[in-house]
Amino acid sequence: MIRFSIILRHLYVVVVFPLILSGGPACAVTPDEMLPDPAMELRARILSQDLRCVVCQNQSIDDSNAPLAHDLRMLLRERLTAGDTDKQAVDFIVARYGNFVLLKPPMQVNTALLWFGPALFLLFALFAFSRFARKRAAISPVDSLSPLSATEQSRLDALLDTRGQK
Repeated sequence: MIRFSIILRHLYVVVVFPLILSGGPACAVTPDEMLPDPAMELRARILSQDLRCVVCQNQSIDDSNAPLAHDLRMLLRERLTAGDTDKQAVDFIVARYGNFVLLKPPMQVNTALLWFGPALFLLFALFAFSRFARKRAAISPVDSLSPLSATEQSRLDALLDTRGQK
């Protein structure tokens, strides 16, 4: 049994630990996509990290292996080699795919509820809770009870006296 635990420990150190360390950011850009000009390639890589893969949805097109992400990377590089500025190239892709393609979409009128909805819901919940708490505090249980009648009071005293005598 001791031998088995030693083997597992060595297996962990030799196999699992290096796998955990190698789990850094992935890069899906293939060599055939890269531009010959290093400065232009750097621009493309920086821009592609801000564009969302519409298939993967939580990865940039720079990290995604999806065919559509490959197409978007190629389209971005084509626009940059055609002479577009960074903004023009991104605007071209946004015009085709909408703001969803941006990993950090701008706040607009049509997305304001998404930006402020959780805060509005929280404020509404706090307001409703405070009204509930105030109403509950206004109705105290002592105020709602009527005082004991004379017969009830004498019966209560008798019960307490008999209890105290035991």
